[in-house]
Amino acid sequence: MKPTTSVRIGAGLGFYGDNWEPVVASIERGAVQFIASDHLAELTLAILQKDRQRDASLGYARDVVPMLMRLWPLMRERGVRFVCNAGGLNPRGAAQALREAFDRKGWSARIAVVTGDDVLSHLQDPEVPDADLAHLFSGEPVSRVRERLVFGNAYLGARPIVDALDAGADIVITGRVADAALFLGPIVHSLGWRLGHQHQAGDLDKLAQGLVVGHLLECSGQGSGGNFGAQGHWQQIPDLARIGYPIAEVWQDGTALITKAPGTGGRVNFDTVRQQLLYEVHDPHAYRSPDVVLDMGDLHLHDEGHDRVRITGARGHAPGDRLKVVAGFRDGYKAEVTWGFSWPDAWDKAQAAQAMIRQQLQEKRLPHDELYVEYPGLNSAHGPLTPLPPPEQLNQLNEVWTRLVLRTPEKAVADGFGRLFPWIALSGPAYTCGFNGLHHTGELLGIWPTLIPRDLVEPMVRVELLEVTP
Repeated sequence: MKPTTSVRIGAGLGFYGDNWEPVVASIERGAVQFIASDHLAELTLAILQKDRQRDASLGYARDVVPMLMRLWPLMRERGVRFVCNAGGLNPRGAAQALREAFDRKGWSARIAVVTGDDVLSHLQDPEVPDADLAHLFSGEPVSRVRERLVFGNAYLGARPIVDALDAGADIVITGRVADAALFLGPIVHSLGWRLGHQHQAGDLDKLAQGLVVGHLLECSGQGSGGNFGAQGHWQQIPDLARIGYPIAEVWQDGTALITKAPGTGGRVNFDTVRQQLLYEVHDPHAYRSPDVVLDMGDLHLHDEGHDRVRITGARGHAPGDRLKVVAGFRDGYKAEVTWGFSWPDAWDKAQAAQAMIRQQLQEKRLPHDELYVEYPGLNSAHGPLTPLPPPEQLNQLNEVWTRLVLRTPEKAVADGFGRLFPWIALSGPAYTCGFNGLHHTGELLGIWPTLIPRDLVEPMVRVELLEVTP
């Protein structure tokens, strides 16, 4: 493909279950050429694994089908192409479901499927030394969870997305790729930038600019004033009920402009862009991705007004020789119950009832790893960082709600946790406000982050093109 002067790309979803209606405005009024949609938050693969356990044909983000049934007629009319990671643990399953839905409508499209991020067999291989797959933060050996692992996926970069678009795909469905790579792929495809390990300095800086763009757009409305937390300023973000998702225009030299579709709510300005820029960034001088390591030290955000922020100055360094992996392992079961007590003495009642539950757990010798307790409305948002009121004020509260979460290795114990509570309604402290969750239990999946040599992963990556014809 001959490189263009600039490319416009719009944000799709920011997580599985996000709202796709704002994408309509980007397609109809935003002059975009691509939509990139991020369906996989860090823990979404655990949700998809539970789906796959119930039905082997699942394991993908099922919102991709109704989303594209809504958007595809608008995209097809304007030549807009779509990239997403909704394939999750089963990219082929997602493509097949979409293909069947398109077939029923008599629509035609070229759907590319990217596979190769599944590295579970490598993680489970007892011949691989523990130290090679140690927990990324704690350093624990993988042998602690190896036999309980149920999925393991490497974060791929932009290369297979570029290949899919170069092959003429209208829709690209991947599994686990780095969030920003969903956006960097269309940018590289359109502008002809070079990917690889042996970059020239100019390519690295351009890729770093593209990574900034992807990072700013990967969280849908959070990049255009949604979830804006500046005290005294969030109230000035207009018309969030009709928020417009961010759009980026990127030029050959890497200069980028962040904006949104005209006539939509939200705000794109220095403060909203800066907030998203720093989101989930541990080291602004070394924000790592499979394609480039971004240094934000010289980044410049120029607020041009009218929901337009120009971005220059990103610096890039060559990526490392390892890729991040997110793996999941079976980690027992949980059960949770929430109930409340009202004035007078609401706090003391809550403490007395909690002590009764702990006493039952001990006397019945119910095995459990943890009983986690929090008080919604008092400390559930920030946990130990939230100071409780002084003792003399606690019993002046109108009501105190208590949430108890039991973590146990035994499913039967989790299933029976709710039965410890109902009798408290008539035989415990007075003025119970009600119980919630008495019969809700679930299997826990723990997350195991680690690193893997990229030369074990990238040769296994494949791009398949499916033709959907009426």
